[in-house]
Amino acid sequence: MVQELVTSVITAGCVGFVYLAAAMRVVKQYERGVVFRLGRQSGEPRPPGLAVIIPFVDRLYKVNMQIVTLPIPAQEGITRDNVTVRVDAVVYFKVIDAANALIRVEDYKFAVSQMAQTSLRSIIGKSDLDDLLSNREKLNQGLELMIDSPAVGWGVQIDRVEIKDVSLPDTMKRSMARQAEADRDRRARIINADAEFQASKKLAEAAQQMADTPAALQLRLLQTVTAVAAEKNSTLVLPFPVELLRFLEKAQREPEPESYQSRARSAAPAAPSPPEQLVEGARASADPGDPAPEEAPITPVRSTADAVTPDPDGSAARTRT
Repeated sequence: MVQELVTSVITAGCVGFVYLAAAMRVVKQYERGVVFRLGRQSGEPRPPGLAVIIPFVDRLYKVNMQIVTLPIPAQEGITRDNVTVRVDAVVYFKVIDAANALIRVEDYKFAVSQMAQTSLRSIIGKSDLDDLLSNREKLNQGLELMIDSPAVGWGVQIDRVEIKDVSLPDTMKRSMARQAEADRDRRARIINADAEFQASKKLAEAAQQMADTPAALQLRLLQTVTAVAAEKNSTLVLPFPVELLRFLEKAQREPEPESYQSRARSAAPAAPSPPEQLVEGARASADPGDPAPEEAPITPVRSTADAVTPDPDGSAARTRT
């Protein structure tokens, strides 16, 4: 009798232990347990810790409440300015209502993935290529709103959406590279022109200052000589005074004064030419009673430069005697 009682107690203990083992569930800190009793939701989701259910009657589903990182496969689309691109992104979301995540949608991860792909294609079609490349923050916010609107009813909250990469055709890459190079060249030329303009203004001011103070030019010359001598000791610098250049320039502009010999020549009477001297001598030797002879025509004497005439063929010159 005692043996049968002991056996019954042991059996009941084993059955109770099995029942408790089947009834107890452990919910982790990052999870929530949703209990379905005979197919209906029973109460609120179980918090983290030990949860007790009725075996074979209740069924406990654990839902992960952590942030899920879901990569979106690369989607190919045509932008608003007719450029074919491939864009991939990543979605960060988490479950905020465990019951709705199990009841409202069959597989919330798959649903979020499909919604993200559809929204990404829509964003590509509504945006320009420049927006995809430079204004990604605005596109990320728009994509987040498009995915978050239907996901709220599933008990899912979209935490963040990021566009990872934008793949362009090779022809478009080469065109953009040429455009960027031309833009950089233009900016470089503008900067150089601006620098030349500012330098010319400063040089003009410096020239005006040196013109007002001539000693400043000499000091600048000495400073240049000192700098050159410090860099290369083998270089010989011979400074040329600027005042001497100014003196020579001024002397070149003024007319040359008349010399003493030129003034004497201008004051002396002009001597008669040789033909006139012969005529005067003949008149003096002639008899006063004789009739005056007819004066022969005076042939002017030409200089050597006048006696040179070109030949008819223009090849040589001939001197007249």
